[in-house]
Amino acid sequence: MLSKMSNLAQRIIAGVLGAAVLIGAIYWSEWSFFVIFLLIMSFSLWEFYAILEKANFKTMKLLAVGVGVLIFSGTFWVQRNEKYAGLLLLSIFALLFVLFVLKLYDKNDREPFANLAMNILGLLYVCVPFSLLLGVSYWGSQRGLYHYQIPLGILFCLWASDTGAYFVGKKLGKTKLFERISPKKTWEGFVGGMIFSQMVAWGLSVYFTSVEGWKWFVISGIIVTIGTYGDLVESMLKRSLGIKDSGSVIPGHGGFLDRFDGLLVAMPFVAFFFKLFA
Repeated sequence: MLSKMSNLAQRIIAGVLGAAVLIGAIYWSEWSFFVIFLLIMSFSLWEFYAILEKANFKTMKLLAVGVGVLIFSGTFWVQRNEKYAGLLLLSIFALLFVLFVLKLYDKNDREPFANLAMNILGLLYVCVPFSLLLGVSYWGSQRGLYHYQIPLGILFCLWASDTGAYFVGKKLGKTKLFERISPKKTWEGFVGGMIFSQMVAWGLSVYFTSVEGWKWFVISGIIVTIGTYGDLVESMLKRSLGIKDSGSVIPGHGGFLDRFDGLLVAMPFVAFFFKLFA
């Protein structure tokens, strides 16, 4: 049924349904938040490696996704048991070097280090940002407790940015933002995304008190600015590999990578801001 609708109708319906699921999971409990984003992170990693395989890179897809699951799960465990943070960091390094050792037994790989680098890139590009989103959800006014308002606020700013950029860019967009990488992105769309996101940040500053009000405006600015680069980074990846979308799971949106590409690059900067002004 969705396939017969226009792209805009598909985007709206899939976006509303997806947002409802995410909002419900984040609000319900830290466990439902963990489970839903564990799935999203895993699907996103799978899409990333599937893209690489289309470009003839040799991936360790199952193993790398498994490592990603362990890193994400470990992050959740550490937030509830902070004294084990050092152990988690050492475990991540150990897991990454296991991939090096296993590559020694792959007799058919003629470019082991190039392929190994791309496998590790997937963990850095996809798993780490989602793990940071999970981590900052415990960095609110009461440190060590889960604050649903933090991940919700971050997603609201992201969605407002995407919505504003899409509609303003479609209606008024004329000045190309980065034509070499993404011909459709415009400065008008960027400004529209910033305005929409800052309006949402104002609402968050009033109602989401787990974070000081002024910080939401900064977080919004980071998400819009750095998130735009995140969109361009994924566009650069897809353009270099000659593909349009990372997947087709979400009607009108493409794959999970397409839906969360802005968050992936912005999230380390958001986490740095949280840590700097904790």
